[in-house]
Amino acid sequence: MTNPDTRHHTDTPPVAASWETYWHGTGAVGAYSSGGVSHPMILTFWDEFFRRVKRAYSTPRIVDIASGNGAVPERALAVFAEQPPAVTCLDVSAAAIHNIARRFPGIRTIVADARSTGLDAGGFDIVTSQFGVEYAGIEAIYEAARLVAPGGRLALLLHHQAGCIYRECAQSRAAILQLQESEFIPLAMQMLKAGFAACRGADRAPYEAAAARFAPAIQALDTIMAQYGQHVAGDTIARLYGDVDRIHQRMPHYQPTEVLDWLERLNGELAAYAERMASMCRAAIDEGTFEQIDAGLREHGCEILRAEPMAELHQDLPLAWVLVATR
Repeated sequence: MTNPDTRHHTDTPPVAASWETYWHGTGAVGAYSSGGVSHPMILTFWDEFFRRVKRAYSTPRIVDIASGNGAVPERALAVFAEQPPAVTCLDVSAAAIHNIARRFPGIRTIVADARSTGLDAGGFDIVTSQFGVEYAGIEAIYEAARLVAPGGRLALLLHHQAGCIYRECAQSRAAILQLQESEFIPLAMQMLKAGFAACRGADRAPYEAAAARFAPAIQALDTIMAQYGQHVAGDTIARLYGDVDRIHQRMPHYQPTEVLDWLERLNGELAAYAERMASMCRAAIDEGTFEQIDAGLREHGCEILRAEPMAELHQDLPLAWVLVATR
């Protein structure tokens, strides 16, 4: 297993703590559930891109910026299965980098800020990022372009401010904030704690009083799922609703400490989840900013090969901005 390189680590933006919490919990799960997107159009984009790269390079030097859980390197390694390329993954989150090192032994991994990678100019034939580099701002995109060798390629998928992913993130954040405002988890903990005690012979009056206080929170979750759909926030709210109900119905079969510790931990993670959704929305790029990025890359010596929204046929909202350039 390759050890993460932390030599180029720099100060991280405030949101980094929420991403660190996130990546600690993802492990080796799939790209979609770990913050990437496994939409067929996006998978097709990278497969086609790396097949073109393979025709031009036998073993290209690839660096993926803000790698997350390694969705882009995964596609590169699949296309170059017979002769793996030299891949470097860079992310501000040490937890993300450790996950990548575990999933892909042999890949070089670096913990660093995308705005200042510390890597050599022109050191890579291929520079990529999927929904990552834009979190660090426009300067990070120009830093990515600096790493492209003459004749190499820069390929970016960027969050689109008028896109479907932006809408989902905004709805997820709103739903989590409403969940927090309902105090569902603290009230559930009070009810279950009193219920566990009642199951062991204590007075039922505290449990019944706590259950009455909890009832409006249940109604609040019903309202949230009616408003945004049961799958909002990656099914977090629906799963929480169902798990608490299941535990409530079968309290004698559960260990009180385990249940209450789980709820307390989840309550603490909700704030990080909401901040991640907010950061995704803040990172999304509008049309004017995309045009600014296009012009800035030209000023940095790049030739733009593709700069447009990625959109599904018959769908109103785009998935992402696509930007491919050469130096």
